[in-house]
Amino acid sequence: MGDWVPKTRLGKLVAEGKITTMSEALRTRLPLREAEIVDILLPELADEVLDVNMVQRMTDSGRRVRFAITVVVGNNDGFVGLGRLKGKEVGPAIRAAIDVAKLNIIEVKRGCGSWQCGCLTPHSLPFEVTGHSGSVYVTLKPAPRGTGLAVGDIGKSVLKMAGIKDSWGFTSGHTKTTINNSIATFDALKKTSQIRVTDEQRSRLQIVSGPTQIHVASVGVPPEEEPEGPAPETTKEGE
Repeated sequence: MGDWVPKTRLGKLVAEGKITTMSEALRTRLPLREAEIVDILLPELADEVLDVNMVQRMTDSGRRVRFAITVVVGNNDGFVGLGRLKGKEVGPAIRAAIDVAKLNIIEVKRGCGSWQCGCLTPHSLPFEVTGHSGSVYVTLKPAPRGTGLAVGDIGKSVLKMAGIKDSWGFTSGHTKTTINNSIATFDALKKTSQIRVTDEQRSRLQIVSGPTQIHVASVGVPPEEEPEGPAPETTKEGE
């Protein structure tokens, strides 16, 4: 990241060391337009390819083939992002889709919202949320500790990247459409960050917004400069 030159206001604040966590960057409400910001603030970010779809189109010059890539990124601890991009080659398209997913990253609220559980740890969702995309509707409900992710394979990948370990999932619509299923799950998780909670609810449901282990980036702190030239001579007492 040494050759990165920030172009946006948020990027300059991160490069100067005035913003050191991803939560602070999202709270500024400044647009996230540089993937390098996420690389600095979330170095432990992981990614997973959800779908690779080949799209063919006939043109005057012949058959044209493109690839549509759907990718999810997350740190398994409160942050998750979803990206989709089309390209002529699979490799470059996957890398570009990962950058798009980084720019769409959100902070997820977690908690112990199941009435069957009283472990008081943020292992599940704090409340029921519903998201949709196209004809697909995804409802996520809190589950007691040890249940696991009782959702589909696509939703399971998105929830795992967000750091949710236990949840019930209910889907309706044409759920075989991978892109709509993943967007609906991502939309449901986005609702957790949009719903306001009181201090009493936060304490009772053990609601945690974002990570439980905060990573602080050390960017923009220059090392101490040593004075140039020879060191000053010291004299002993009595000389």
